[in-house]
Amino acid sequence: MQKQGKLLIIGFGPGAMEHITKRALDALQESEVIIGYNTYVDLIRPLLNGQAIVRTGMTEEVSRAQEAVRQAEAGHIVAVISSGDAGVYGMAGLVYEVLIEQGWKPDTGVAVEVIPGVSAIQSCASLLGAPVMHDACTISLSDHLTPWETIIRRVEAAAAADFVIALYNPRSGRRTRQIVETQEMLLRYRDPKTPVGLVKSAYRERQDVVMTTLEDMLNYDIGMLTTVIIGNSSTMMYEGLMVTPRGYQRKYTLNSAEQPLRPHERLRTEAEPWSLGAQEARAAASGEAAGNGTARDAQAVPPAEPALRGASAGAGTAPQGQPPASAWAATPPAASPASGAGT
Repeated sequence: MQKQGKLLIIGFGPGAMEHITKRALDALQESEVIIGYNTYVDLIRPLLNGQAIVRTGMTEEVSRAQEAVRQAEAGHIVAVISSGDAGVYGMAGLVYEVLIEQGWKPDTGVAVEVIPGVSAIQSCASLLGAPVMHDACTISLSDHLTPWETIIRRVEAAAAADFVIALYNPRSGRRTRQIVETQEMLLRYRDPKTPVGLVKSAYRERQDVVMTTLEDMLNYDIGMLTTVIIGNSSTMMYEGLMVTPRGYQRKYTLNSAEQPLRPHERLRTEAEPWSLGAQEARAAASGEAAGNGTARDAQAVPPAEPALRGASAGAGTAPQGQPPASAWAATPPAASPASGAGT
């Protein structure tokens, strides 16, 4: 009876041996076949001990995934390797897609284990300081598989929402315009002085780290091995580091051991006036007050004479279908891009 094969989809991190997880190291040793992109095979070669190797170049991802499935179905333990995390622009999704196309079932088909690794947004952030301390997203600028219209809409949405943004695959020999259009879009919503970090080959021999700004970022070399991290509206530069505050200043004193709020007070709604709970409390209080006022007015003002109702219906009220003036004043303006958007 043929033994059951297994697929080990491994993210080995940025490339330095000390950043590979223990499970990834063990999985490589367990494997009988290693399948990967040429550069990635070379990076982990010192960790191999005689396994069969299947290596291919760029644009051969599908053939690697198909070969991995074939080898596993033949009873082998197969390692499919990706740099960073295999589930972040890596091979994990593609291997699952190939399996699904073949009708694979987890209970009866080959076993699959996805082994996480340190992704570029994490490794590059560690070299820059702490730029990803608040809400962040990753966007790949490669339009080989995704329409550019979709990518630039995502860039705009992230810019408008004030996300810290990590750009993967920002530029290649053929794709040179995408990073330019991305910068143009970001400048509609972000200050030109917004901190930007450019990290090339993080934790590898040719590592290069540049601190710059959104307006100046294109003055530096940016390629396929570069990850671009763009700060949000609160990100700051300090002594060559990028730091994005988490928001502790709203509630805590950072330069004193004595805090204005005691531990049991810090999660109360009244200590967080910006929170959804506080907004709901204010709305409830406002509605209750309005209700009480309406009741008092109803008691204090006698009903109008029937003959006069038509003549006085619009006095002191908004036109039909429009809120009263106070409602307009209470409604915040819609968010809009910085000056120059849409022009």
